[in-house]
Amino acid sequence: MRMRTFSTSAALTAVLLGSSVVPATAATAPAKGPGVFVTNGDRVHISSTPPRTASAHAWWTHVSGPGTKAKVTIWLQLKSGKKWHSVARNAKNLKSGNGGSARRVVARKKCANRSKRQWRTKIDVDLIGVPDSPEKAYTKPVTVKCGV
Repeated sequence: MRMRTFSTSAALTAVLLGSSVVPATAATAPAKGPGVFVTNGDRVHISSTPPRTASAHAWWTHVSGPGTKAKVTIWLQLKSGKKWHSVARNAKNLKSGNGGSARRVVARKKCANRSKRQWRTKIDVDLIGVPDSPEKAYTKPVTVKCGV
């Protein structure tokens, strides 16, 4: 399973990935300062757990500053024509982690057939009690044999 990493800081992104990704920058809180974290998610894949579903996971990793828990929201998106449509959503309050089953949120959508479709995820991490920006991270689109 290949993971994509997204950062809250353009400088941190360049260090971690060696490339540029649209960053999600934490806003400065009056007394606490910004929380810096990395948004993580894997690409959409067929779940190993029946029934046959398109599945993806999201989590976050604390880098510095305030914030020990975050609301992590993931949307499964399916491409139809030139537009992306959200077909499943899930959210969970999580502690920082490395993507293990206890510290990630999953989104699943049951497959109606095995037609090849383009899938991606949209991920939002909101630090609890710490202001941050509204940017979302997107995983790279992949073709999966799962029509809905």
